[in-house]
Amino acid sequence: MFVGSSAALSHTGKVRSNNQDSGYAGSNLFVVADGMGGHAGGDVASSVAVGALQELDHIFATPEEAEVALRETIGATAGDLIHLVARRPELAGLGTTVSAVAMVDEYAVIAHIGDSRIYLWRDEALTQITTDHTFVQRLVDSGRITPEEARYHPRRSVLMRVLGDMDPDPEVDTFIMPTRPGDRWLLCSDGLSGVVDEAHIQKALRLGLPPGRTADMLLKYALDGGAPDNVTIVMVDVGGQHPLVSGTATIVGSASNPQGVAVPAIIARPLLPASWLHPNRQAANEPTHFEPEPEYLEELIEEDRRRARRRRVGVVVVLVLIAAAIAGGFAVFYSWTQTRYYVGADDDSVVIYRGIQQSIGPIPFSSPSEDTEILLADLSPYQRARVEFTISARSRADAEAIVDRLRDSVVVEPPEPAPSGSPQPSPTPTGTPTPGGDG
Repeated sequence: MFVGSSAALSHTGKVRSNNQDSGYAGSNLFVVADGMGGHAGGDVASSVAVGALQELDHIFATPEEAEVALRETIGATAGDLIHLVARRPELAGLGTTVSAVAMVDEYAVIAHIGDSRIYLWRDEALTQITTDHTFVQRLVDSGRITPEEARYHPRRSVLMRVLGDMDPDPEVDTFIMPTRPGDRWLLCSDGLSGVVDEAHIQKALRLGLPPGRTADMLLKYALDGGAPDNVTIVMVDVGGQHPLVSGTATIVGSASNPQGVAVPAIIARPLLPASWLHPNRQAANEPTHFEPEPEYLEELIEEDRRRARRRRVGVVVVLVLIAAAIAGGFAVFYSWTQTRYYVGADDDSVVIYRGIQQSIGPIPFSSPSEDTEILLADLSPYQRARVEFTISARSRADAEAIVDRLRDSVVVEPPEPAPSGSPQPSPTPTGTPTPGGDG
C-alpha cells in the first residue's frame, strides 16, 4: 500500500508552560503519546515511548507480525519506565498514552492505550477507531451517561489504563483493519479531541487540503477554544492526491529534543496529588491523568452516584419552586381579574360579567354576575354593537351605571294602529245620561 504524505505538529497550548506530548510521523509508522506526571515526568514518559516505537518504522512481512511487535514494544516500554523511576525517584508517577498506526500492505495495524485518539476519514465520514480508556467512557459504555454528557463530565480525563511506572504488564488494545487509497488517518492527543468537537474536525478534513495545512487548521481550532492542554496532531494519507514529499521522519514535542528531556535536580513534590483530574482550564503543571486503584475507582463511582442524586433532587426542587411561583402568580392574577367588570351580551340580553374578557385556553377569567333583562333587540344598532364587543368597567358600580344608561336608551316601539274598517267605540258625551241612569 502506497503511503501518501503525512504531517506532525505539537503545540504547548495556551495554559501549560511545557509540552509533555510527543508525536512521530515516519514512512510506515505514526504515533502520538500524551505524557503526564508532573513538570518533567510526562516529558520523559512520552519521549521514551516514541523513542522505543520509532524502531518499528520499517516494512513488516505481515500485519500480524507488526501487531505483535507493537504490543511487545509497548509492554517493554512499561518496564523501561519502571527501571527509569527506580534510578530517578523524582520521576515517580510518570506515564503516557500511546496511539500508534503501522501501515502494512493494505492494512492499518492499531495499538492504543489511554485517551489519545485515532480517527479514520473515509468517504466524507469521520469514524473514531479507538476507545478511550477513561472512567467516563466506562460510564458511557454502561449506559449511565450519554456521549454528550461525557464531554463535560468532571471526571472525563481520569484514565483507567495508561503506560507508566505502576503496571509492568499494561493492557494494550491492538487490532488490524483494512485501509485503502483515499483514506486519511488522524492521530491526536486529547488537547485536540477534548476541545474541538467532531463537527469542526470534519469541517477541516472536508476541505481536502494537504495533511500539513489541515493539521494547522485543527490546531487553530484548538487554540481558538482556549487550548488548555498540549495539542499534538499526526496525520497520514493513504495514496490520494498528496504525494509523499520526503521520506524523513518528523518528530515533534518532547521526543524532538535530541539531548533528551532535562529533569531538575530537585523537584518539590506535594504530600498528596494536587489533582488527578483534567478540566479544560487546569493549571499548567498539574498532573492531567491518573491510573486509579480499584478502591479509588469505587469511590469515584459512589461519588458519581451521589452527584447524580443531588442533581435529581436539585432538578425536582427547582421544578417545584417554578411550579409554586407559577401557581402563586396565577392566583394573584386571577384574584385581580375578579375585581374587574364588563358589560356584554349573553344570547339575547345584556349581562354584567365579573372578570376580564381574556382567557387561557379553556380557562376563562370571567363569569356572569347579573342578567339585566335588557334585550339586545331593544337597543339601537350602535349600542347593540358596543355591548356585543363588550364595555369595560372599573368596578361593579361603574358597570351598573353603564347598564342604567343602556336602559335609558332602550327604544320603545309605539302601539300598532287598529285595522281599517273595525268598529270604533263611540265616545260618550259629557253630561249625557247613560241608559238606565237616573237622569
